[in-house]
Amino acid sequence: MLPPAQVSIMAVQFTIPLAFKDLLQSGGVGQYVVQEVLPVQQLPKELHAYKAAFRSQGPKCVLQHFDSLYSIIYHFRSVDVALKEDLLEHLVKANSQHASELPSVLEDLSLATAERNLHLNTLKMNCFLLLHLVEAFEVETYQAALGNVEPSGKGRKAKSKTDGFVWENERENVLQTITHLLQLDIRRLWSMSLIEEEFISMVTGCCYKMMENPSIGALKNKSLWEALSHLLGVAVKRSNDTLSVSVKVIQLLQHFEHLAPVLVHAVTLWATEYGMKSLVGEIMRKIGQKSCQDLSRESSAVKTLYTFITQLSEKIPAIMMPNISVLLDYLDGEPYMMRNAVLTVIGEAVVRILSGDNLNELEKKTRDNFLDTLQEHIHDVNVYVRSCVLQIYNRIVQEKALPLSRFQSVVTLVVGRLFDKSVKVCKNAIQVLASFLANNPFTCKLSSADLKSPLEKETKMLKELRDKERVKPPVVIISAQEEWEAMLPEVQATLDALEQEDIEEGDESIEVVDSPQKLCEHILSLLKNVSYKNAIRMVKKGKALFPEDPLFSVDQEETSILEKIFTAKDKDIESTNQVTEVASEQSEEQKSELNKQEMLVQYLTDAHHFAVKIEEAIDIISKMMYEAASSVVQEVIEFFVTVSQFGVPQAVIGVRRMLPLVWSKEPGVRDAVVGAYRQLYLCASSEPERVKAQNLIRNLSLLMVDSSAGVIQSLEEIVLEFVQKGEIRPSVTQLLWEKFTLKVPCSDIERRAAVMMLGMMSRGQPEIVLSNLETLVTVGLGQDAQKDYQLAREVCNCILKITGGQKSTLEKKPPPPRLARDHCLFQNLTEVVVGGITQQSLHWLTFKETAIKLVYELGEEPEEISADILHKCSQQVLQELNSQGEAATVPAFLLAHLLSLAGDVALQLVVHLECTVSAELRRRRVLKEEQEAEKLGKNKQRKSKANESMDEDLGLVGASADDTEAELIQQVCDKELLNGQQYLSAFLPLVLRVCKNSGKYNDPALCTAATLALTKFMMISSDFCDSHLRLIFTLLEKSPLPGVRLNIMIALGDLSIRFPNLIEPWTPHLYARLRDESREVRRTSAIVMTHLILKDMVKVKGQVSEMAVLLIDSDQEIASLAKNFFTELSNKGNAVYNLLPDIISRLSDPDCGVEEESFHTIMRHLLSYITKDKQTESLIEKMCHRFRTARTERQWRDLAHCLSLLPFSEKGLCKMQDCFDCYGDKLSDEAVYKSFLTVIGKMRRGAKPELKAQIDEFEHKLNVCHNKGLENMDVPGETIQNGDVPLTVKNPPGKRRPLKSVNRAAKASEDSEFRTPKSRVSRKNVKKVTVTFSSDEESDYEAELSEADTPKNTTPIRRTSTRSRAR
Repeated sequence: MLPPAQVSIMAVQFTIPLAFKDLLQSGGVGQYVVQEVLPVQQLPKELHAYKAAFRSQGPKCVLQHFDSLYSIIYHFRSVDVALKEDLLEHLVKANSQHASELPSVLEDLSLATAERNLHLNTLKMNCFLLLHLVEAFEVETYQAALGNVEPSGKGRKAKSKTDGFVWENERENVLQTITHLLQLDIRRLWSMSLIEEEFISMVTGCCYKMMENPSIGALKNKSLWEALSHLLGVAVKRSNDTLSVSVKVIQLLQHFEHLAPVLVHAVTLWATEYGMKSLVGEIMRKIGQKSCQDLSRESSAVKTLYTFITQLSEKIPAIMMPNISVLLDYLDGEPYMMRNAVLTVIGEAVVRILSGDNLNELEKKTRDNFLDTLQEHIHDVNVYVRSCVLQIYNRIVQEKALPLSRFQSVVTLVVGRLFDKSVKVCKNAIQVLASFLANNPFTCKLSSADLKSPLEKETKMLKELRDKERVKPPVVIISAQEEWEAMLPEVQATLDALEQEDIEEGDESIEVVDSPQKLCEHILSLLKNVSYKNAIRMVKKGKALFPEDPLFSVDQEETSILEKIFTAKDKDIESTNQVTEVASEQSEEQKSELNKQEMLVQYLTDAHHFAVKIEEAIDIISKMMYEAASSVVQEVIEFFVTVSQFGVPQAVIGVRRMLPLVWSKEPGVRDAVVGAYRQLYLCASSEPERVKAQNLIRNLSLLMVDSSAGVIQSLEEIVLEFVQKGEIRPSVTQLLWEKFTLKVPCSDIERRAAVMMLGMMSRGQPEIVLSNLETLVTVGLGQDAQKDYQLAREVCNCILKITGGQKSTLEKKPPPPRLARDHCLFQNLTEVVVGGITQQSLHWLTFKETAIKLVYELGEEPEEISADILHKCSQQVLQELNSQGEAATVPAFLLAHLLSLAGDVALQLVVHLECTVSAELRRRRVLKEEQEAEKLGKNKQRKSKANESMDEDLGLVGASADDTEAELIQQVCDKELLNGQQYLSAFLPLVLRVCKNSGKYNDPALCTAATLALTKFMMISSDFCDSHLRLIFTLLEKSPLPGVRLNIMIALGDLSIRFPNLIEPWTPHLYARLRDESREVRRTSAIVMTHLILKDMVKVKGQVSEMAVLLIDSDQEIASLAKNFFTELSNKGNAVYNLLPDIISRLSDPDCGVEEESFHTIMRHLLSYITKDKQTESLIEKMCHRFRTARTERQWRDLAHCLSLLPFSEKGLCKMQDCFDCYGDKLSDEAVYKSFLTVIGKMRRGAKPELKAQIDEFEHKLNVCHNKGLENMDVPGETIQNGDVPLTVKNPPGKRRPLKSVNRAAKASEDSEFRTPKSRVSRKNVKKVTVTFSSDEESDYEAELSEADTPKNTTPIRRTSTRSRAR
């Protein structure tokens, strides 16, 4: 029997309300209503009563205690935490127990209605209470996360410590309980066997509420994702309402960014485990119905949809592929992320579904359409879409899902993306090309040169096979028996007809034959010609003429004889048939061979084209190492590692080009370079140590062949790191010594490379050279040294490496060890240098320079050793002079060798004094001071401690002593080294004579050597330098030899650092070389001026515009140097900003400026460095005011174009409006007007509504002035108002004038280029500067600048000679 309360409740129907509090309101007849919400104080007692009832009655006790449990949830925020936890625990138990009881109830077919209603109400009530309690816990947790309430609530802290209750840990258990309940066939509890919609909505609503909590998106809650997905899957499966679920999924995606991965997991589970594949299509259809305009306004929703679609395509690509069609409209829409999503789905379909060789025709067509779509969007207008497509292609190539037929087109497109403006796109393009290389189906060694020869060979062979194939097709052969059977009816009819005719009539026309064989041939011929009547007559006559012949015997019929004659021909052609069969077999073989050959040629053609494209990409990518971001640089490095592993010959260019990046300030780039070389040359392998050493030496030697000094120095830095980390094995060192000593046969180049590598390694391990110094000297500088001066030079460099790391310090360390004067090293050096001075060898010059440097680095009394070498060489020259007899001339190369040697000795002597001697003096002084300090008593030290500390704070300790030592060294250089008593002074007259008489001594090598020697002598003494600067600058401007001008520029760079005050007045002449006609001179001048300007050794003035002109130089290397210069200059504060006014004025000058297009190119680059708003506003104002002083229309256009290149803000617009009077009258010029319209267009982008109104007003004002100006131009003689400059051109623009002519008035206008100039006071009796020459013949270039033309330190005098500059 049921309790009375339960019997009464069975008559009441529990209806699930729309809202929790709706149960407090009376509903319809027979519906359950909560009678009273109990106060909080009674709730513990009521819960205790419920727990007792649950123990006795089970889950049905909820029918009597529903109101009390409802009251606990109603007062959820006020009740004790323990009460909530007890309620949750018992509700979970009640639902779980009810789930275990229901199967037996549901199986009872004779279940009474009252009993069914009882279980239904129990199910509804327990689920209602549990699910709303879950929602309450979720709200509390979410608010706690936001900081609105205490995370644990009242009493939660103590309870948590004892019971360890954490709601996040209970979620999964609750969801599993409800899921287990729904998995039963509970629909039988309802009258129509259909679960009511409100019950399903209550369950799903709780799940959706739980999903809204942002913490659920964390990966640590993946088990919770699983439980939610299963519960929702069961609920949706029971209701079969996919439409409402799809709508809810879209709503959740639009409002909650964290739900994308959660819903991806859920939808994947529904489609795979619950069979609801149609739900995926419904969701995609809902997404596809959204307009692009709406999505453009919801950036967060677009991002979430993108994540959802892409991740879903990765999980279930086969289910997503049929639904791609509903998303294709987004490929033409504005939101780029939706385009990326669709393209990603396409990529996943190609990789996971449409790959392999077992595709049918429909699948192949679909795949090709998808790939066509990807190729179209590789040129998408959006950077991120282009990048996404490249990433998709990267995966397709890596998964080997790209058909071979598309390799050519895709590689071509990817190579084109290397020119993309976006760094991200370039980076991805490089990655795709690397993947193409790593996964190419052709060969492991890709070289177009190696593939070209076999391709041509196989193509020729294919052509020959095709020519053989071009023969007549075989004819179908019909046997003679088959022919006879076809002829027999007609022959028989003819025979019957002849029997009725008079046989005598035909005998007269029959020819007479004398043998049966001829008769048979004749009959056969008649049968072939279908002359059956005559053939029969001939048979009858044969029977009469040759009765003894077996064929024509009397007892045989005519048809039998004819058959035998006709079919006898098969025997004749039987051999022919055999030949035909053999030929047919040969034809089949030829056809098979032809097919194989065609496949081979196609393979080689594809491989060759792929190799050509990779080589083209290598050339492009190698240029990106120094122009792109560091991330791209690292991708470039990885690419060249991949290319090198595939044996592409051009890879060595990139590998060599990346070497200087080892000096990069970016740690990632430097590490990438070192790692690349480690991977290329030091990778672990199973080969013997000897073989690995040979490979390493060979590869590094290839890098050093024909490399510049900078590349070799960079390689040395990498080798140093390898040595320091112990990554180079002793077997490598051993093999290098064997190559050097020729124990292992090798070429001269390999031998020199071995010495260079030994020197590189000695920086990390000096004992490599020190322990074998005698071997180096004996073998490298012995008797055979004069045969190979390159090897001798590298030996000297190798020995120098052991002193390279020793720097001068102020410490009391002993000086570096030096070798005695009589050491075999210096003896051998002297012999080799002296013995080679009479040899006409270019390599001797570089060798003796290194040898002199080695003497000063390692020798004791180096000045004595060098003086001895110089003396012996002079004697050699004098002997040569005396041997000439009366001619008394010496070869020019001999004199050049002597002067070059003297210059090297002079320079190294200065270096020795400034560095070594000065450091030794400081070391001795410090040591002496410390010894004196030790002698003093401790008391005196304490007394002087305060004074010493003060001196240290002021930086005065040792300063006066250092100045004294520097003055001493300088005095020695100025007064002693070049006086008449020193050996160097003996060479000065000869050097000066050659330099001053370049017309007489016109040998290029001699002139170059003498000039270099002069500049090295000038490094010694400031007085000597000052007295000969005029000669040097004359040679710099007048010398016709580019080598002389080039070397002078290099020397002047050094002189600017040593004697800056002397060179500063001559700065304009340095800038002038930037316009030299020689490429090498311009390049060297750009490098020298870059170093001087960036080191603040030269004052940067308006003449820096000459550097700007190099931005458009025809030589790409020079243009790149100019770009690097301005990039570095832009890092020095406001340097570029301060120089821009002068640069614009000079370059737009009608007399010496540049062409208009070139001006645009230069300014586009320079103005890109202006990024600060204040700088932009100031430039706008200055340029607007400059319109007033502009003399020509060309200057108007240039200024307007510069304005159009600047980034504009609201303040910039205000500046433009304030200065409108400055340029308003210039708007009649069409180019000026268009430039201002460009400014308007830039300001409109992203402008706010209030700013747009201001822009419209400004544009209207521009249009009015432009149209008014055009009208005024039609009125002759109309006066220009507002004090503007008339449109008359005083000096029409022409060719660029030499720089010296511009410098005449440069000083007067430098400070006022962007202001209205004041009236100038006329200057009278200005003395003109002239140029005098030392001879009457100007063609000899023996001119020197006159004294009046020599710049002074105070005010530099610019030349005003009418003579044109030497080009």
